[in-house]
This record gives sequence, structure tokens and C-alpha cells, in this order.
Amino acid sequence: MDQRRQLFGTAGIRGRYLEKVTPDLAFRIGLAIANYVGGEGTATVGHDVRTTSPLLAQMAAAGLMAGGLNSLFIGTVPTPVLAYSVPRTNSRAGIMITASHNPPPDNGIKVFDAEGMEYTIGMERDIEDIVFNMDPYKLHAPWDSVGRFIQGEEVIEDYMRSLIEKIGINGRRIPLRIAVDCANGAASMVTPRVLREIGAEQVVSINCHPDGFFPGRPPEPRPDVIAPYIGSVQNLGVHVLFAHDGDADRLAVSIPGVGFIKQDLLIALYAWYKLRNRKGTIIVSVDVGIEVEEIVEHLGGRIVRAKLGKIHEKLRQTPGALLAAEPWKLIDPEWGYWVDGIYQAALLTRISLEEKDYPLNLIRRLPFYPSARISIKMHSDEDKIKFFGYFEEEAKAVMSRGAVKIMTLDGIRIEYDDRSWLLLRMSGTEPKIRIYAQATSRKRLEDILAQVKKLAFQTSSKLGIELKGLEEHIDYGESIVGKEKTSEK
Repeated sequence: MDQRRQLFGTAGIRGRYLEKVTPDLAFRIGLAIANYVGGEGTATVGHDVRTTSPLLAQMAAAGLMAGGLNSLFIGTVPTPVLAYSVPRTNSRAGIMITASHNPPPDNGIKVFDAEGMEYTIGMERDIEDIVFNMDPYKLHAPWDSVGRFIQGEEVIEDYMRSLIEKIGINGRRIPLRIAVDCANGAASMVTPRVLREIGAEQVVSINCHPDGFFPGRPPEPRPDVIAPYIGSVQNLGVHVLFAHDGDADRLAVSIPGVGFIKQDLLIALYAWYKLRNRKGTIIVSVDVGIEVEEIVEHLGGRIVRAKLGKIHEKLRQTPGALLAAEPWKLIDPEWGYWVDGIYQAALLTRISLEEKDYPLNLIRRLPFYPSARISIKMHSDEDKIKFFGYFEEEAKAVMSRGAVKIMTLDGIRIEYDDRSWLLLRMSGTEPKIRIYAQATSRKRLEDILAQVKKLAFQTSSKLGIELKGLEEHIDYGESIVGKEKTSEK
């Protein structure tokens, strides 16, 4: 097995504490980063609220210093703040200790370059080569060249000031009321304040006391996780609920009386906002669907596809792109080259205030098509890899009949002549197989899902691999399509 790919996955290094992510590994990553960038200058280090994060962050900082880099330690911050800190402080790199939306026992490591962009696959492989193949003692700086430890907690205040200045608007506004659920995570003291200061009339905070045990809800803002809060916030009279994951690179949106808003609709709204004044390229991941395509085509833009979790790499390869997005995540190059869920919440607030219309009405301006996202839960990564190898080949044979395009950029995406499509891929962070599908009618979507689920169960039986379960979310859009516009009560 190629050891180089044992560490980094779709979004950095992630796994169970003391099984995959250990204090020793954090130290070795810091040491490798110091040597990779040349052992001079400064690197920033931050961490989320997980119980193991301060320990791992201190170890990563020690590794940087052992390799000769100064460590600017910015403490407990959302991942976007860490990314922002790198170019802001003229640092050479940044290390964020976070497991994002994973369960509390997990942790992880993300690495950012001097522009605040996540390392590319090639850069991650270079780091793995250093970790696995070089004598660690030869990487240490001599006694008179070790790095310094510098406290930099003021960076988070600088981030908020800069974001408020970037997004805030003046003039007449609608009385927009927002609920914010930060999952007891790192954005608990950030997003509510930012939204208040850019112009929201009222911001109600939910699960906004930082706690590494995530007592309020699981840190992944899935539809089933957010659903219990919709009724509660409706009674508060808010127009929209924003929900983060543990480190706030993700954002989910729900609207009282409607429910969870499909991520493709949010991306379509961002694309509309960017393209309405100038043509350009919109980068989207391979799982983004028809709504975004229609908006971009209508406004004369161009779609470029990227692997899931790697929209930043495609952005680097596409100079001048207006934005890069995948479900939950947004990069706006006018703000920075990092995924930023706090910025995303602020941008949605700005669009609503600028358009003088409520989020539901903005969403109803957009096209809508039924879609589904299904996760097949496996018992291990080994089962996942074995299962997917067979499943993918069977899908090529069975599901590609009548296809007009087959894309293998990330798993296999099969597109049909009626604009329906199916995507099968392995999760890069969990032992799961992902199934995505969309169609122009409910009946067509149900037919595709019936076929692909039958194929999955046949694969399980054929290989003798027991499936752990299914996570299924199907959105037919009944609560959005065909309703009248909302009005302020």
C-alpha cells in the first residue's frame, strides 16, 4: 500500500483521536511543514473546541518551532479565521486542528498555504513523504535556530472587523430576523455578532456556548439534525435559521414553515448574485445539480466541475473565477481563498438586505428539481473500498444505459438526455458510500433511486459485505414550489 495516502483525505487528516490522529502525529506534521516551507518565518496555529484540540495544537506548534518556524498561536477559532490569519500576518503556512463535522471523539489537521488556501493533493503528498520517509531528527533546527512561540488571539477580532466592513450595507433595510445555531462550536462567539453588526434586526443564538462534547446537537448540520429546531425558531418569529458545523467552514440554511433549503439552491443564489453584473466562471463540485447549471447558463456564465473537497484546487487552476462552491461550502475570491461558512452566512444576509426581500422569496426566484442524497454506511474503510470497486463497475454496466455523458472526475457521474443524473462516490472522511441523484420529475427520480438501491443491495450480497445502514434525504420541493411569497407580519 502506498503510505503517502494514509494521512490526508478529502479534507485534511481526520480520524479517531489516538487511533489515527495523535499528539505525535501533530508534532510530526508541524515539523514537516516547517521543513517544507524552508524553516524560516512564521506559521499560524489554531484549533476548534474539541477536548483534544488544545493538546494537538500545542504539539503542532512545537513541531513548527522544532523545525525552525515561529508559531503564531491564535487559540480557539473557526477554521475560516485560521485561513484568514495566514495572509493577514504574512505567515508561510497555517495549521488548523479540527475534525469539522465529525463526532466528538474524532479530530483532524488541515494545512493552509501562504494565501490561506488549503494544501493541494500534491502538496499533501509532499508532506506525507517527509513524515514517512525522512529521519525526523534530521529535520530539527539546531538550538540557536528553533522558532519562537507567539500569542496571537487578537486575530479573531481583526477577522470580524474586516468581514463586517466587507459585507455591511447602509440605507433602508427590511427587518430581517435570524436564528444562528453554532453547534456549540468555534463560531459561537463570531457569527451572531457579525450578523448583528452587518444589519440584521435581530439575531437569536442557539447552541452558542462553546463545548467540545457538542451537547446541543451533532456537529454535522444535516437536515435530520436541524429539523427539531425548525418548529422552535418559527415560534420566535425569525425568517431564517443558519446552522454551522463544529468549525464553521460549512453552513446549512432552514426556513420556518418550509424546512431545510437544498444546498444547490443556495449555490444557485450565489451564482445569480455574482453573475448578474458580469459574466464569468462558476466552479462547482461534481455533485452540484441542474438548478445551478440553469442559472449560470441563463446569465451567460460558465460551469467548471471539481472533485468534492477540492474546489480550492480548481480555483487555483481557473484564474478569474467568480466563486467556487460545493454543498455546504463557499469560496469567494473577493474575500479570500478559503472555504468560509461565516462569510456565507454574512453574504446571504447581505443579499436579503440589499434585495429588500426575505430569504424564502429569494429562493423561490430560482428553478427547482427533485433530488436525493443517500449515504450507505459501512463498518470499515476496508469494506468501503472493496464495496465501491464492484459497485462502480456494476453501475457503469447497468445505470449508464441511455447516458449522454459519463464523468469519472470523482467516482462516477452519469448524465442522461433528460438532464437527470446520478453520482456514486466514496466518502473521503468516513466509511460511507455516497449516492446523489436528480431528475426533472418525481417519478424519474424514484425510478433512478430504485435501480441504484437494488444494485447496492445486490453488491452487498454478492461480496458478503454487511451494510451498517442508510442515511437518506429526498427533497421533492413541495414546501417551496408553487407557494405564495411571504410578507412581513
